[in-house]
Amino acid sequence: MSEGIEDGLMDMTKKLVRYVNEGRVVGSTEVMDEPLMAEKPDRSKIRTLEKVSYCGVHFWAVDCSTRTIKRANNWGIYLLRTSHASVRGREVDWGYEECMCTVVGEAYVRRRYLQAMRLEQESKMALDLLRRTSEGNYLLLDGASYFGGERKFWVSLYEECEKNGIKLLAISKQSPTLLDDRGRDFMAATCMLSSFPRWFYYPVGKEANMHEHRYGNVSVVKLCEGSSRVFRCDIMEYLKDCDVHELLSPLTFLSEDPRCLGYPVTLWLAHDFSTPSDSKLLYYHDQVEEKLREAGLLDVLRREELSCNFPDELHGIKHPFEMELIDRV
Repeated sequence: MSEGIEDGLMDMTKKLVRYVNEGRVVGSTEVMDEPLMAEKPDRSKIRTLEKVSYCGVHFWAVDCSTRTIKRANNWGIYLLRTSHASVRGREVDWGYEECMCTVVGEAYVRRRYLQAMRLEQESKMALDLLRRTSEGNYLLLDGASYFGGERKFWVSLYEECEKNGIKLLAISKQSPTLLDDRGRDFMAATCMLSSFPRWFYYPVGKEANMHEHRYGNVSVVKLCEGSSRVFRCDIMEYLKDCDVHELLSPLTFLSEDPRCLGYPVTLWLAHDFSTPSDSKLLYYHDQVEEKLREAGLLDVLRREELSCNFPDELHGIKHPFEMELIDRV
């Protein structure tokens, strides 16, 4: 083993030992869009969730994915595919819409722009779905309960759900901004306190604050006995007077599918349906190149692609979508 590898492993061990023993200092890393929320885990806030073996309520979910068609250091061409899925009992329905988006700017600028575009597309589709649902049904969003302003869901979506009696929940696959009092992962810390097969922790931190764009009260949920995964679940402010156990229990019906690892299957399906096939992406790639060729731009832009993508080609990746990381721009 080389000296560089040995030094790196020693440094890794030292840093992680310090982290486990002392946590991290809040605010010591890069600035995050979502404010940090720190709280000492409280065992008394953990309540068991009863498993629901069947639920006839209609659950809707939306998600949007971004795939890169072409990119260079200063621009990118992307396909956005927004999908919805619905589950009622054992019945499943779904659909999607696609659009192309070109963004000029450095990678950081493009990433922020695409984040805003995805939330705009999800909000628009969710509003359209409200015409097809009724009071008492659920709408599940992928993310935290931030509405209004840049890179946030539309406030009009929140208002329409409240007006029509839709149970709007925002469920995050992860939430790095939730910390315990020692600066460690809050959701992992709550797992250490609970022995229930299914449970929820409520509330976390401060109540919803619309002036800070957070329209929901935060909870942490474990929805499947057979999975160790827990998720952040934001309960909209207008639902705060509901029985939280009664509100969240139906989600256990959605979370037993082994593909989902304890994640609600409606959200999983929306995410899965938002992924276009490689053959479709190749088709769009050819269409883009044809348009650029007609405009006399293909040769100069291809030189910029070559300048940017050599590391990919060195690893055998011809197109950026063939081995694309999440949010890669």
